[in-house]
Amino acid sequence: MPVPGYAALTPAFTLMAVYHWTIYRPDLLPPIGVFAVGLAQDLLAGAPVGIGALVLLLARAAVLRGRRYFINRTFPFVWTGFTLLSAVAMLTLWALHCLVQLTFFDLRSTMFRTVLTIAIFPVASFALGRTQRALIGAAG
Repeated sequence: MPVPGYAALTPAFTLMAVYHWTIYRPDLLPPIGVFAVGLAQDLLAGAPVGIGALVLLLARAAVLRGRRYFINRTFPFVWTGFTLLSAVAMLTLWALHCLVQLTFFDLRSTMFRTVLTIAIFPVASFALGRTQRALIGAAG
C-alpha cells in the first residue's frame, strides 16, 4: 500500500548499501541478492515491480566495473563517485516510473530525494564500514 510522499522523504538506503558493498566486499553482495532486495523494496513501497531492482542491478554493475578506482581512495573521492551514481540512478528511476505509468511526474521530489541521499551518505558509509569491520572481526 503506497504511502503518499514516502519516496520523496526517504533516502535511498539500499543504493548506499549496494554502492558500499560493491566497492569493498562484492563477494558478499551477489546479483541475486541485489535483485531480491530491490524487488522487496518495490513491493513495500508500492512501486512498479522490478524497476527498483533493475536500477540497483545497473548501479551494482556500474560500480563493479569501476571498482578498482575506488579502492584505497579518500572518502571525498568515494563520496563524489556516490554523488554521480545517485544522480544517474535517481533520474533513471524517475524516467522508468514515468515510462511505466505513462505520466510525467514532478522532478522536484526526485531531486530532493537525491540531495537527501547524498547528504546522508557519510553517516551511512560510516555505519556500513563499522558493520564490515565487525563482520571481518567475527569471521577472523
